[in-house]
Amino acid sequence: MQYKPQTIEPQWQSYWEANKTFKALNPGDDGFNPDQPKYYVLDMFPYPSGVGLHVGHPLGYIATDIVSRYKRMQGYNVLHPMGFDAFGLPAEQFAVEHGVHPRVTTEQNIANMIRQLKQLGLSYDWDRCVSTTDVDYYKWTQWIFLQLFNSWFDPTQQKARPIGELVAMLENEEAYVDANGELKLAEAQGLAGLEGDPVGAIKWHELTPEDQRSFIDYNRLAFLEEVPVNWCPALGTVLANEEVTNEGKSERGNHPVYKRPLKQWMLRITSYAERLAADLDGVDWPEPIKIMQRNWIGKSEGALVDFNIDGSDETLRVFTTRPDTLFGATYMVLAPEHPLVDEITTTEHKAAVAEYQNAAQARSDVDRMAETKEKSGVFTGAYAINPVNGKKTPIWIADYVMMGYGTGAIMAVPAHDERDFAFANAFNIPIIPVVLPDIDWLDEQAKANGVEIDESAEGSEALVEKYLQNPGVFGECFHGKGTAINSGNDEITLDEKSTDEAKKLITQWLSDKGLGQFKVQYKLRDWLFSRQRYWGEPFPILHGEDGSIRAVAESDLPVEHPHMEDFKPTASNDPDAAPQPPLGRAGEEWLKVQMEDQVYTRETNSMPQWAGSCWYFLRFLDPKNTEAFASPEAEQYWMKSKKKSGGYHNGGVDLYVGGAEHAVLHLLYARFWHKVLFDLGYVSTPEPFGKLFNQGYIQAYAYTDERGVYVEASKVEEIEGKFFYEGKEVKREFGKMGKSLKNAVTPDEICDEYGCDTMRVYEMYMGPLDQSKIWNTRDIAGPFRFLQRVWRNFIDEYTGELLVSDEAAPEAMRKLLHKTIKRVTDDMERMSYNTAIAAMIELNNALVKEGKGKHLPREVAENFVLILSPIAPHMCEELWKRMGHSESLARAPWPTYDQAMLVENEIELPVQVNGKVRGKVMVPADADDEAMGQIAQEDERIAASLQGKTVRKVIVIKGRMVNIVAN
Repeated sequence: MQYKPQTIEPQWQSYWEANKTFKALNPGDDGFNPDQPKYYVLDMFPYPSGVGLHVGHPLGYIATDIVSRYKRMQGYNVLHPMGFDAFGLPAEQFAVEHGVHPRVTTEQNIANMIRQLKQLGLSYDWDRCVSTTDVDYYKWTQWIFLQLFNSWFDPTQQKARPIGELVAMLENEEAYVDANGELKLAEAQGLAGLEGDPVGAIKWHELTPEDQRSFIDYNRLAFLEEVPVNWCPALGTVLANEEVTNEGKSERGNHPVYKRPLKQWMLRITSYAERLAADLDGVDWPEPIKIMQRNWIGKSEGALVDFNIDGSDETLRVFTTRPDTLFGATYMVLAPEHPLVDEITTTEHKAAVAEYQNAAQARSDVDRMAETKEKSGVFTGAYAINPVNGKKTPIWIADYVMMGYGTGAIMAVPAHDERDFAFANAFNIPIIPVVLPDIDWLDEQAKANGVEIDESAEGSEALVEKYLQNPGVFGECFHGKGTAINSGNDEITLDEKSTDEAKKLITQWLSDKGLGQFKVQYKLRDWLFSRQRYWGEPFPILHGEDGSIRAVAESDLPVEHPHMEDFKPTASNDPDAAPQPPLGRAGEEWLKVQMEDQVYTRETNSMPQWAGSCWYFLRFLDPKNTEAFASPEAEQYWMKSKKKSGGYHNGGVDLYVGGAEHAVLHLLYARFWHKVLFDLGYVSTPEPFGKLFNQGYIQAYAYTDERGVYVEASKVEEIEGKFFYEGKEVKREFGKMGKSLKNAVTPDEICDEYGCDTMRVYEMYMGPLDQSKIWNTRDIAGPFRFLQRVWRNFIDEYTGELLVSDEAAPEAMRKLLHKTIKRVTDDMERMSYNTAIAAMIELNNALVKEGKGKHLPREVAENFVLILSPIAPHMCEELWKRMGHSESLARAPWPTYDQAMLVENEIELPVQVNGKVRGKVMVPADADDEAMGQIAQEDERIAASLQGKTVRKVIVIKGRMVNIVAN
């Protein structure tokens, strides 16, 4: 009987489904064993694309399936679920393009992808499958949003607390409102227990009810704020920065995007910046991912400095990481969106400033921040007063300063900042050095830029003098550490101090004078959480006629998605068009809610696609629970992992596998939500993902015609090393597999022809899992032949007879088996599946060679099937059954190796005579050098090469070779 995967594989997939072979048991389930170790392995769940999976998608899924199968065989209770991230713009646009409701297309796409995933033999617990669009799922997305809405961040405890506790603190005067409307805690200010009120403090009872409400609403972790956003009228929605190209166009559709202020829902992720950065030390993640997250969070230490505006009562506050360079500030720059711009701009400059502001709105943040672009800006006509020297400093606006970073204003020190240097040169602004570089830098820059110096002076003195007179001729600014110069007033001097000393001195002086203070700043911005789309989770928020905001009661969740035939966004070509969310057209029955003394209107924005993916790993723990997102028992069982050294790991999911493209946003957002839930006592670990693994990409050849247009890769022919499409030569390149490159290959094609076990072996054998590799369908024949050979070792192709006997295995075969078990076990632990497969191919080849005309010893046959089964499960299940087992091998014990079988009694050594290899000899592994040399000389081939010669020397390199010198 020949190997026929098309027959075998569907049978075993049906068996697994019917017998719930991969069901994970929760505490309280029948058969649950509290003493059994658990293992939670999770894929980043996919968006249900209309075109389904291509062969690049399953790379990570197959890898996690191998982990799951391996862990089950090691005796673990394995949780390995799958679901779908189904809300969001891609699904909505797909529905619009096809003229079908997004719920219909989403359900169709999910059904197709489930079919494809089952076809691959992936051992998911399908009873736990969820979609973010399921009402029973997004009820809890809304519930988590309410926890954010009903919480505030306590900076003294560095954690979220219920908003009611903040109200109580304000009422008990444990907290107060300062003159700037900011929350201050008495404990944090060192005022607890002191008599009298802080200067400018406003007591809670002194505020009107409306002011109290506004103050509380603003301090929530979920709050409304008017912020500059990326408004795309053609799509009718606000876009995240990541959805806008460098050219200021929408990533989807290439439509113009404009910056404009809109009131949006924000999540206060910035409060967690310190913990998000620090807690990366406690998780087992790839270092490049940790670096990307830390860079995104962007922690920096410096000082806040207040500049008075000349002729105004306004103060301009800036943040700088280099307060030691304050004496070198020669101009100020505000972001075009800064609220002070319109107020301080003088009459003669208003037209130019307004024109520049409009131009800046059309540029993306990435483009504005680019180091390579030509600097632009406009003078406002206003001046600030430098607090350290009293000098009037011109205030410009420029788009390289962002309102979302720092305070939206900078002090510009062109001698010591690259962007400031370029701007100063472009607009002929003075450059005053206040940090002296080392001589090596000055010498290198002088030579590179042809700087002429006074030859009568000492070399170093001449360089310094030239730098002090005209730093611009040195070609670039000096932005490193050095010695302070030109930095003093009547009260303080920084001259001759190192950069670090100067920073401390000037920061303390500013603080003592009430002109500034030390500040830790983060590049991380609060999370813009509103979208003007239909296909997203509705907010559980009501707006009162009096301007109040009210949360929907938890007992009234979920706020169900209203069915709308006209769900298209209100598109426009007018950049000034106001957002009109589709939910605003849902009808009075859904929109209006009568409560107590007034009629409320539901929030008509929807949540972003990130919302559902922030917490799906928690729903998998207990997906049918109607009382909570997961029971405390299930959450603690699956998310808490003990360390071998004692205590618990910080992260919950034992292994999380997905692409590195999610390094920042998804992972950062999920960590933020998880930390809030941890603070509020709903989860037991401070981090969601204990170990993270990033698989590489499967790339594929793509082909372009003479116009540069991609053609169908499957229809390209290779003739004498050249490639042709419909008779015309095309160019070959490679990149990520996908629809746009017309080079996608579906798993259906491969499974139909070769079987999914072959595809699994091929994808794992292509190379290291964390590296990218090129797909080539022609190479699949190799893994298919390997599985055919394995099959023929077990089954007679003509009679169907089982070729397995109960005879003892020869010692050499047993040794090879145990070595292979060890190699494969080690590789399984490292997720090094390509080398594990190589070891099994080597074993199989040896069995083919040894077993001609013989039956395989059962000891060898069964252990071989078990170690191969995580990678090729269908064929191995069939062979296991044919060897007489009535139960699935899914939970059969993983084979162990005998250490004694790994010890070699004999080793093979090459023998050189006068530097040329003349043969190989077998010697006892424990023989001494003299014995090895003697055995070598007695070998028939070696003795022949020594005939007529006298042996002068025998050199034995232990375990490697014998070298005989003779003449």
